[in-house]
Amino acid sequence: MHILLTNDDGVHAPGLLALVEPLNTIGEVTIFAPSKNWSASGHVKTMHRPLRVWPTQLADGTPALTTDGAPSDCVALALLGMIEEPIDLVISGINPNANIGHDLTYSSTVMAALEAVIAGIPGVAFSLDSPQNHNEPLDFSPAAQVARTLVLQLIQRESNPSLLLNINIPYGPLEKMRGVRITRQGTRIYRDALEQRVDPHGEKYYWIGGEAPTGVAEPGTDFWALSEDFVSITPLRNDLTAHDQMRSLESWKIIIN
Repeated sequence: MHILLTNDDGVHAPGLLALVEPLNTIGEVTIFAPSKNWSASGHVKTMHRPLRVWPTQLADGTPALTTDGAPSDCVALALLGMIEEPIDLVISGINPNANIGHDLTYSSTVMAALEAVIAGIPGVAFSLDSPQNHNEPLDFSPAAQVARTLVLQLIQRESNPSLLLNINIPYGPLEKMRGVRITRQGTRIYRDALEQRVDPHGEKYYWIGGEAPTGVAEPGTDFWALSEDFVSITPLRNDLTAHDQMRSLESWKIIIN
């Protein structure tokens, strides 16, 4: 088993480091992650400029590759031939915050896994439902153990190149977690606010800020599972077609002349 490990928080993020040792017990791990934080950048593919790639080391000395490109670029570069050995599975994470509901369209963590699926390789995104306000460094160890357990079970099944899983893990010790639930995307509630400021030259500039998002804890959803201390596994697909709306649109008898 050859696993490509990436993330959207940068190659030196603690969530990525936490996965290295557990995944090394499963197979060969190649680390290829961006040089900076790309959180909430969505599915980016760099086409308008050259990409630079260079070797680096994680905090524990583990060798890795990094690039000035996006998380999706890391996966694309690896699968297009920069990594010569065939890759069996792409894992993205561990993101320090949950990626649930509408977050998925923003999440570079999830979109890196999607890039793998587009290329015909299974992709899994791991995120941690950490506290909104925390002063101490996050403990990724329990989530990394959960990730290892789930990956082992996944690879024991027949490989599905269209497999795209978004996995969110409750924060805290393993004893707190009540199990696993297969979920659907829930509803995220955003409280975004626009802040207008003035720079020293008198020019206006803007920040998109606001309070932390919440969600609707409807049973069966990813938000609900986390609220009940379950690990949430949401199967996704690349097809964004609203199939239930097609017949209605056909009834409009749309014409162009």
